[in-house]
Order: sequence, then C-alpha cells, then structure tokens
Amino acid sequence: MDNKDQPLTEELLARLLEASSPEAYLSDAQPDLEDRDLAAYASSLLEEHGIKRSQVIEASGLNPTYTYQIFQGTRRPGRDHAIMLAFGLRCTLREAQRLLRLAGTSELWSRKRRDAIIIYCLQHGMTRAACDDELWRLGEPTLLAVGA
Repeated sequence: MDNKDQPLTEELLARLLEASSPEAYLSDAQPDLEDRDLAAYASSLLEEHGIKRSQVIEASGLNPTYTYQIFQGTRRPGRDHAIMLAFGLRCTLREAQRLLRLAGTSELWSRKRRDAIIIYCLQHGMTRAACDDELWRLGEPTLLAVGA
C-alpha cells in the first residue's frame, strides 16, 4: 500500500471508537497501523516522487552528512529540519504531517502563524527557499536560519 492510500488518523480513530474492544480494533486495523520508521518513510517518498537523495539535500538546504544519517536511521531531525526534509522530498501537506509525526515532532498547526505560512507553501508546491522567502516577508523565522 503506498502512502496516499493509507487511511487518515481521523478514520482510524472513528474505527477505534466504534470497536467492541481494543483487540477487535487492533486485529481489524493491523494493516493500517503505523509500523515504519522515519528512514523507511523518507526512502519510500524518494521512490514515489522519483527523486534522488542528492536532490533532496540540495532542495532542503540540510547538511549532506546529516541528511544521509536521517535516511540511514542514525539521526532524528528536529522539527524545522524535518520540515526542511519534507520540502526536499517534495511532500504534500499530508506526507509532511506524517513525516513530522515519525520524526517525533509536532505537526504543523494552522492556528500558529509560522506554521500557517509553511502549510500554505507546502499546499502550493513551493520550494523550501520560496517558503523561506514567504516566512521572511511576513516577519517569521526562516527554516534555513533556524535549521542551520
């Protein structure tokens, strides 16, 4: 099953709340439960989007060694680095939110000004550099400056 065919968390929650027991839910939802790690998810996005790690490094603005360590599973990025990685991987908003969860950081939240700008940029297929331009223009800390 590729990433876009997986049910939303809200759909899984509805199934859990309707289940007769935790065991019933777990046996029914097993194929949909998240069992992969960040490195595996990032690698699957590379394949799905038809891009190379070198392109991700260039587009994200992340250090090459650090980025390779994320793909190997030996480093876990902080929130801004995970967002930069999402831009490098050309993530949709949904993919970026999953990537942030797997990185162990909070998802983007539309009630926060900076997050709202980042969400807008992801939704409109903007690059990390273009997102940084928008953040700067609107008086918010850029990803590259914070993530560096």
